[in-house]
Amino acid sequence: MRYYTIITDSSCDLPASLAEKLGIRVVPLSVFVEGKQYYNYLDGRDISNEEFYGQLVQGKMVTTSAVNVEQFKMVMESELLTGHDVLYIGFSSGLSGTYNAGRMAAEELREEYPNSTVLTVDSLCASLGQGMLVYQAAQLRQAGKSLEEVAQWVEDNKLRQCHWFTVDDLFFLKRGGRVSAATAVVGTMLQIKPVLHVDNEGKLINMSKARGRNGAIQALVDRMEKTAVEPEKQTIFISHGNCYDEAKKLAELVHERFGCKSVINFVGPTIGAHSGQGTLALFYIGTER
Repeated sequence: MRYYTIITDSSCDLPASLAEKLGIRVVPLSVFVEGKQYYNYLDGRDISNEEFYGQLVQGKMVTTSAVNVEQFKMVMESELLTGHDVLYIGFSSGLSGTYNAGRMAAEELREEYPNSTVLTVDSLCASLGQGMLVYQAAQLRQAGKSLEEVAQWVEDNKLRQCHWFTVDDLFFLKRGGRVSAATAVVGTMLQIKPVLHVDNEGKLINMSKARGRNGAIQALVDRMEKTAVEPEKQTIFISHGNCYDEAKKLAELVHERFGCKSVINFVGPTIGAHSGQGTLALFYIGTER
């Protein structure tokens, strides 16, 4: 069986050390701060998470950009030239054009390298939900599963990757068209915090409301209790928009209730530009999203 490289993009928000340990190749998306481009490397070499959120809270204009076809093609081809096959697991097509760029690059390379295998899977996931899926794929590769077996497993199990999160600043959701201006104003005044998830089409859906930050954090744990599959055996993932203490609190609540381990990391710049500082997200395996 030929070795295959698992490729993803930086919206996976995995800790850089974990991605390196698992042998995952990560293509960086771009974030623009006041028009200046930075690549969202997981190790923060171009712009750190702390620096990014510092710019965000100062009110700097921040936008993002997907990876283009040529960038993907260059990364994938470099693996093919070393004799490796490729499995690309991409950022949800419901939220970004990134996956489709990777898919198009793969289609071109399959014609140019007919003796190689290049497969792609639309994760329909975001942030550490995507990261968790890639983590699971890498573990299956380590266990000796073939490229085709892992790709099929990811396809079959991606809709069991549950994404539940809350945000602290409703105005970021307003800017992205997720809530109305009136909802943002009233919700902010009354300290109403939305509880959202990523649905089966990979899109953000506003599911419920909680009173205050602690209520929202508790709501995330309650959601997990309803749908998690054998939570005590899972390593769950938690991402945060520069609010580590609250992420740690969430991890402790989950551990107290279910006894599972957790991986905590930042919501990176490409997701954080749209969700804002104070985003808190919980990812686990459930019966359904």
